[in-house]
Amino acid sequence: MTELLNNREYKKEQLKKLLLRIHEGEKVEKLKEEFKMLLSNVSPLEIPILEQELVKEGVSAKDIAKMCDIHVELFREAVKGTDELEERDLPDGHPLKTLYQENKEIMKDAEMLNLYARTLATTKDERMRKEILEVLEEIVNNLRKVGFTHYNREEMLTFPYIERRGITAVATVLWTKHDEVRFMIKYLAELLRKRNEMPWEKFVKLFKDKAGEASFALSDMVFRENNIYYPTLKALLSDGEWKAIRMQEDEMGYYKVDPPAWDPGEDVKPLHPWEINPELSVEQLLSLPKEVQEALKGQPLEFDKTELKRDGDIDLGTGYVNVEELKIIFEALPVDVTFIDRNDRVRFFSPGERIFDRTLSVLGRPVQLCHPPKSVYIVNKILQAFKEGRKKEATFWLHLGKKYVYIKYVPLFNEKGEYIGTLEMTMDIAPYKKIEGEKRLIDWEEWE
Repeated sequence: MTELLNNREYKKEQLKKLLLRIHEGEKVEKLKEEFKMLLSNVSPLEIPILEQELVKEGVSAKDIAKMCDIHVELFREAVKGTDELEERDLPDGHPLKTLYQENKEIMKDAEMLNLYARTLATTKDERMRKEILEVLEEIVNNLRKVGFTHYNREEMLTFPYIERRGITAVATVLWTKHDEVRFMIKYLAELLRKRNEMPWEKFVKLFKDKAGEASFALSDMVFRENNIYYPTLKALLSDGEWKAIRMQEDEMGYYKVDPPAWDPGEDVKPLHPWEINPELSVEQLLSLPKEVQEALKGQPLEFDKTELKRDGDIDLGTGYVNVEELKIIFEALPVDVTFIDRNDRVRFFSPGERIFDRTLSVLGRPVQLCHPPKSVYIVNKILQAFKEGRKKEATFWLHLGKKYVYIKYVPLFNEKGEYIGTLEMTMDIAPYKKIEGEKRLIDWEEWE
């Protein structure tokens, strides 16, 4: 039996059977002992590989996410002897150290959420209830930021590196769990907002239960990241990759930490996902934890070797396109764009969407001659204000038949701060003013 338990194929097949039973409606509690026996010989570092294989064989990320709550709980005891990577071993400002530090703050707030929710449920004093509710509102509002900062940075900045190496299931399952936590916290915020719309007893019981679930989910995610995901990142990512991540982190923000600048050195080139060699070298394989090395044996990963920049592509700073693609992109935009250079000459107008007539004969024409004589002095005042840096935009809106036209002019400057021209953007906003409610990506099929 022990020999079978040490066989990854056996573990995988048994996990599939257990997941199928959960999928078919069998109570999770009834399966815990079977999970415990099966997973007792599985290292936390082997989980990503097992999940990768399960996804490839048709098991949905949603079903695997259901298993996470079970195996994370069971692994708490199993990993006590495992050497964990701690943030103190990393330099200040290193993106991985920041993630560890944020997880400490997330754990504190998750515990506070559960504590205050339980206290609220047993408090009879009205004044105390009010104070506790104020604290809970602050905690929940803070925890909503976890999804916008901590999880978002992982999804946007670190996932692409492991996906490039073919380890896609890890990212898929983590993102599924992230979204579950996001939904839980959002639901708590809605409960607090609507608390006066239901009897107090109903509200406080519901809030206590849901806060407990959210607290557990947040804690489990911290455990999963600290013991599984972060050691994987530490083993796979180079200083150049971490440098590229650090260059982009500030834009997304952090959860209750303020990391200092970090740079591994001027000689280290920042490496974006599309720039790395996705294949695992012998050195990289040897740097992986022993459990992962064992799990990878006989299971070659499907590396993503797609080249981002092609012959003839234009480097736009935030990506690469060829001229044909660029023209078609402009045709598809629901906005009419015109570019006027530093000498007030019309240099370009976009194809496709048209609000005002544009013909090729307008190219090279002074923009002043493109307007009625009575308004030229206004055009000149706007351009002068732009060139002198006194104004950052000029906006107008007017009715043209059934169209409600919005016009926006913005000055353009190069990296040296020199004025290079003005961009005019025009669009019919009438259809957008009719929009109400929400239509999310996941609801597309229902609306179509």
